[in-house]
Amino acid sequence: MPSQNIQWFPGHMARTRRLITENLKNVDAVIELLDARIPHSSRNPEISRLCAGKPSVILLNKASLADPSITKEWAKRFTDEKTVCIETDCVSGIGLNQIAPAIRKLCGEKLERYENKGMVGRSLKAMVVGIPNVGKSSLINKLCGTKKAKVENRPGVTLDKQWVSTNIGILLLDMPGVLWPKFDDAAVGENLAITGAIKDDILDIESIAMALCGRLREMYPEMLLERYKLGTIPSTDEMDNYDLLSLIGKKRGFLISGGEINTERTANMLLDEFRAAKIGRITLDRSKE
Repeated sequence: MPSQNIQWFPGHMARTRRLITENLKNVDAVIELLDARIPHSSRNPEISRLCAGKPSVILLNKASLADPSITKEWAKRFTDEKTVCIETDCVSGIGLNQIAPAIRKLCGEKLERYENKGMVGRSLKAMVVGIPNVGKSSLINKLCGTKKAKVENRPGVTLDKQWVSTNIGILLLDMPGVLWPKFDDAAVGENLAITGAIKDDILDIESIAMALCGRLREMYPEMLLERYKLGTIPSTDEMDNYDLLSLIGKKRGFLISGGEINTERTANMLLDEFRAAKIGRITLDRSKE
């Protein structure tokens, strides 16, 4: 299980930190993508610290998979005089038409200075940051109107910075997505694993699915009950998360020889169905406000 004792790609984080620091002076604004299902867990604190003070647009991406009422709470929490928060979905394109107006509004004084100097039509530049698998490449391809960035539904595809022009009049600098070296909260690591920001093949998939069982039992019991025909949701006193995972596998008929339940197959199915929103629109991080 991901925990505060496990370090993820510290060398990559140092390199990305250096890239951000070196290039921040060359951009007018920052576009930070978060996973709307885990807005807190998907926000790299190192990136937030490095980009503090720069006009920023926060995209709560994959919003169509997340709990809409909680997404609105997070959007309100993240918005201030230097930050605009937008709900987006890079697959359908929802919310993407709000990005350019938001950046122009945040950079209004700079655009006015350009105009006063006769530099009309000069493109604004924005740095795109975020953790792996949050949708940066999909965002860039949507804004370009053509395939510029490599897209795969797995973390760690963009490995270096790249400048791309867009059809919204803003030049984008795409940064590699990377996780920070240490999770102070084990729940953050679990949430990143559940949503697929950490590669499945380096994890104990059953442990991740058990963590998801616990989240669903606590936060979305009715959705869990309905999707897997459980009858009633057993309390933790009656059944631990492994037993709950096994019950789901039993209901799906995932049996192997001797009538034993195939918990690995069940775990993969549960995570796949969560990630595709087949269980429902779910947010695992709750806003404190």
